[in-house]
Amino acid sequence: MAIIQLVAGSLILIAVYHFIIEPTFISPLSKIPAAHWSAPLSRAWILYERLQRRETHTIHEAHQRLGPMVRIAPNEVSVNSVDGGLKSVYVGGFEKGNWYSNVFTNYGIEPMFAMSQHGPHSKRKRMVSNIYAKSTLQSSTGLPTITSVLLTDRLIPRLRELSKSGQIVEFYDIFSAITTDFVSSYVFGLKSGSNYVEHPEMNRKFFRDYKARQMYQFWPQELPDFCNFMKRLGLLDLVIPYWVNSANNDIEDWILSMCDNAEATLNSIEKTGKKPNPEDYPTVYAQLREALIKETTKTQQDLPIDQFVKTQRLTIASEMLDHTLAGFDTSSITLTFLAWQLSRSENKVWQDKLRSEIAKAPDVRDGKAIDALPVLHAIIMETLRLHAAIPGNQPRITPIGASLGPPGSVVSGLPGNVRVQAQAWSLHRNPDVFPDPEAWRPDRWLEATEAQQREMTRWFWAFGSGGRMCVGSNLAMYDMKAIVFSIWGAFKTELVDGEGMVHAGTYVAEPVGKDGKYCLLRLDASPAI
Repeated sequence: MAIIQLVAGSLILIAVYHFIIEPTFISPLSKIPAAHWSAPLSRAWILYERLQRRETHTIHEAHQRLGPMVRIAPNEVSVNSVDGGLKSVYVGGFEKGNWYSNVFTNYGIEPMFAMSQHGPHSKRKRMVSNIYAKSTLQSSTGLPTITSVLLTDRLIPRLRELSKSGQIVEFYDIFSAITTDFVSSYVFGLKSGSNYVEHPEMNRKFFRDYKARQMYQFWPQELPDFCNFMKRLGLLDLVIPYWVNSANNDIEDWILSMCDNAEATLNSIEKTGKKPNPEDYPTVYAQLREALIKETTKTQQDLPIDQFVKTQRLTIASEMLDHTLAGFDTSSITLTFLAWQLSRSENKVWQDKLRSEIAKAPDVRDGKAIDALPVLHAIIMETLRLHAAIPGNQPRITPIGASLGPPGSVVSGLPGNVRVQAQAWSLHRNPDVFPDPEAWRPDRWLEATEAQQREMTRWFWAFGSGGRMCVGSNLAMYDMKAIVFSIWGAFKTELVDGEGMVHAGTYVAEPVGKDGKYCLLRLDASPAI
């Protein structure tokens, strides 16, 4: 009996040391202030905040109270600084871990975004990054026609019809349609891409299904072992409804159909030698396909192209799905908040300034000239700052011995596999860099000194930073500017309901207004100033 008591006592002491004393008093993480009293002891608090979709605001409040580093769980830290924060974690190349692959894997294959290791990610990024370079976009022979067809021939006529009928327009639906059409047309070619602008009922179904899935991402992201356990018991539907998997399958089938159409275009070129119109060429699809062919032939010299496509079809499709969905989702969120801000009565002066600038500008096909419009650029930058489409945590994993924290607050010798994260929501609200940070003020980008511009750029994190920075950021800026240029060059907009929108969601923002609506506007088809 004495031996049993001794063993039991020893186990209790070991547990107390391991779960209470070491994380609370001895671990290097104990030097970092805790966002909640329970943070050194358990993940329960932060998991509950994530489940309730409150994490972004909760962590921001913790940084305001406690400074640039806060501990949010026994093995998790949030940073809110450039030096010792973004530079160390993201520019420094900390690995991603499995948080991304648990949700962003398609067809059972990781796209570039979900790859946890630096090596495979860098290899894939080199295959496609140049196709998204600003110089490539501005010199593209197909993109001007894509832009003209989508905006001048499809979007503006539809908006004119809605304006004439006096209908109130839900602009989140409009933006989701046009950004999906934009990205898919560049990725797969105009004739192989979507046409949701002219088929709003198809867009509405896709958009609502896509957004409804996001609230269930918490479970596989944060508790993958629990999800696997429930799946083995046949009870996963109690956590994630069956229709979520069905919606995922529908999206995968949709992307595969566009991939197959793009493949047919390339097969026709290879058989006949006749190229399609530049706007119909599947630019991104062809780029990745060619890069993978080159890589494959190094090890399989005699592999025919058709056999290659069969073996690599889902690899290409997984990458294309990620590019298409990420491109439409983030841009449509940003544009919705932009439209809301621009249509508020107190911001009428900025709508007038924008429309006056547009009236003196060239045709929408001239992407380089539109990119240089200062008021348009300032309005988009300020919207990206205040309403970042990805406002929440973007976790990474520390290597053994890492250091974190700005000068004067550095914590060194961290253990490996600590989850460390930053969030654009907090970085963009540093009052020392962005005075009056909660105000939408495009003038801050127009009136800043050179030194102020540099500092704002250092803290600007709408597209991430380092080697994992958003590969499609230039295309996003291109299509957002072209869309804003076209809409406000043709219409004045007025906010129907003055109630403000809020940022729902955690990792991805969702602009939800009064009564579950998004952004209801009235259109006035008046000439630009």
